[in-house]
Amino acid sequence: MTALAIDIGGTKFAVAVVHPDGTMIRRAELPVGPDPVATLASLVRDAGAAGLTGVGIGSAGPIDALAGTVSPVNIPSWRDFPLVDTVRELLADLHDLPDPHGFPVALAGDGQCMALGEWWRGGHGSASQVMLGIVVSTGVGGGLVLDGVPYLGPTGNAGHIGHIAIDPHGDLCPCGAVGCLETIASGPNTVRWALANGWTCPAAHPDAKALAADAARGVPVAQLAFQRTADALAAAILTTAALFDVDDVVIGGGVAAAGETLLAPLRQAVAKQAGLGFLKRLTVSRTSLERDAGLYGAAALVLPSEERTPYRGP
Repeated sequence: MTALAIDIGGTKFAVAVVHPDGTMIRRAELPVGPDPVATLASLVRDAGAAGLTGVGIGSAGPIDALAGTVSPVNIPSWRDFPLVDTVRELLADLHDLPDPHGFPVALAGDGQCMALGEWWRGGHGSASQVMLGIVVSTGVGGGLVLDGVPYLGPTGNAGHIGHIAIDPHGDLCPCGAVGCLETIASGPNTVRWALANGWTCPAAHPDAKALAADAARGVPVAQLAFQRTADALAAAILTTAALFDVDDVVIGGGVAAAGETLLAPLRQAVAKQAGLGFLKRLTVSRTSLERDAGLYGAAALVLPSEERTPYRGP
């Protein structure tokens, strides 16, 4: 019994075959490229289909889990794209499945899968009742796990924290709204603000990794950029925590690779902005599964909970 896990990001796709005991095999990833379907086909072909229980997909959103479609903000060619049917067709074409339309394929947001993966394999399942996972990368996604069960909502978009309005007078978001968290806290937008405020990138291509390195070295404008992102994230976290009584927050994604450069000001901002007593108990940590959290969560969508081996520590 294994699951094929697929992670659809704004700039890369990843797949892995995952066993119920948490063993991950045949992991691979590729840049999205000019033809996202061809990229996906290549990864699915190489993963294999022998012994699969089902396919779990975590995708950048928004998604429509009922229809099996996705409209990732950062993949303009995919609008109401039939991802679930496409995956079934790819499996049928590449692996000669007898009944691909009856094959279990589950779809959830990438942030929700990241949160579920951290709950299952990241060591958070025994420490929290309500966990919020946030992916800070090309965009900002999120997901909620309530007592071990991902809360997806009727359309599969629950926890889409990147599109909480932080600044009603802010920038226009690609989603069509104004002042979304993503317009401030995503990697590209953090870098954009730093460049507009005088940051001179020492690398050929300015990105969040170079900005984080400068912030760690004490470059003031780089530090201010991360402080601005941390303040926006704190506001969104506390808004979500006030609604769902969250006790554990896990931050993943490429920007989270900055480590304490992001987490230290984020924890300070959460502590400063938290007013109600129950909000003060929040813990904020960085993903322990790095880039694999979303793949574990996607696999968990189709691996029965009674079959999945809980994380027992190193």
